[in-house]
Amino acid sequence: MPKFGLTMTEGRIIEWRVELGECVARGDVLLVIESEKAEIEVTATAAGILRHIYVEPGRTVACGTLLAAISDGAEEVFDAQGFHRDHDTPEKTAAAHAPRAATPAVRGAERTPRQGRKAVAPAARGLAKELGFDTDAIPGTGPGGRVTKGDVKAWAQAREALVEVAPGVSLEVPTLGAGDPVLLLPGFGTDVSVFARQSAELAKSFRVVGINPRGVGMSDASDEEAYGPRLLARDAMAVIDEPAHIIGASMGAAVAIEMAIEQPERVRSLTLITPAVEVSARLEALLAAWCLLADMVAPEMLASTLLPWLFGDGVLADEHARARMQRGLAAILPRIPAHVLARYASGIGAWHRGRGPDLTRIAAPTLVLTASEDLMTAGGARLADAIAGAEHVVVANSGHAVCLEAPGAVNEAIAAHLDAARGAVS
Repeated sequence: MPKFGLTMTEGRIIEWRVELGECVARGDVLLVIESEKAEIEVTATAAGILRHIYVEPGRTVACGTLLAAISDGAEEVFDAQGFHRDHDTPEKTAAAHAPRAATPAVRGAERTPRQGRKAVAPAARGLAKELGFDTDAIPGTGPGGRVTKGDVKAWAQAREALVEVAPGVSLEVPTLGAGDPVLLLPGFGTDVSVFARQSAELAKSFRVVGINPRGVGMSDASDEEAYGPRLLARDAMAVIDEPAHIIGASMGAAVAIEMAIEQPERVRSLTLITPAVEVSARLEALLAAWCLLADMVAPEMLASTLLPWLFGDGVLADEHARARMQRGLAAILPRIPAHVLARYASGIGAWHRGRGPDLTRIAAPTLVLTASEDLMTAGGARLADAIAGAEHVVVANSGHAVCLEAPGAVNEAIAAHLDAARGAVS
């Protein structure tokens, strides 16, 4: 199973396009997988005969899992079990990309527990206590989701990879590729996996750095009542120690704007995707409902509720695409506790009321990318008009989650913008 994007840890087999015993050429499409809300065709890395399929359609397996074997010819002696033993190397990444512990609900909401107490092996509980970890925060890979000692060790190892941005606050900062840095800033209620289709393309030419902000995934939460763009911009600048191209989606666009205003020398270019810089009464009501439901219903139910707000008619009318997006959202949503969502809602609401006049100070080359069917945010055209020289691109037939819904159009616009920005610097 290949690894596409910053945060991909597993993939689901949709279909095999080649039959057992069939000849394949290097580059032929072998199968289709689903990962991070997208379907991806996987091609053969060598020519030969498809000798064995180890993972059937419908199964979800970790990156590195052996999916199939190709041999030079049908007459070649082939030991399927031995080949599997030598080449099956699934990554142990579940702990690094799992939901955090459940946390208290938004003030005034009665919390309805979604699941019973997690099973924990005695040895795992002892090690977690020794290391100072709450076992509720650790995903279990044992029978029935039981937390094992190995799960605790994997969790501890993943914590070592976090980047400290402030005293007592460390963040998940996955990276991919090499070259000039591109910083990815996700929006409200999401993590950097929403950039899956962009990060894989960008990593061909850049060092892609994603930031899961405070309280998201394994990133530490802090005690502030509100997590606003100013705070998140300081965190981002603590991660990047050199000028970078900044790409922010929704709330992440507000963080990117804050960086460009306060430390323009650190920003080589800006890409602002469906930017949440004008918070309407409708958006405030939606965010309040999102915070409330996050701790009262199952992730699948919340994902189903959010789909019409995040996606356009094309996805909603396609049963297969709608189900894929719902599964992807349901995997992300548990990573952001309700009380953290409330802090972000408070932060973006307070910030947008005071930054409008400062937009004229932005000097970085800027792309504003909006979606024709976006129900959540508005004002993209006005934002582009306020920033000198900004380009405004509208993606047709797409909703707020345009990075997921129309990755081709988004990638094309970003690539052209970054090429122009690099040319201007040189």
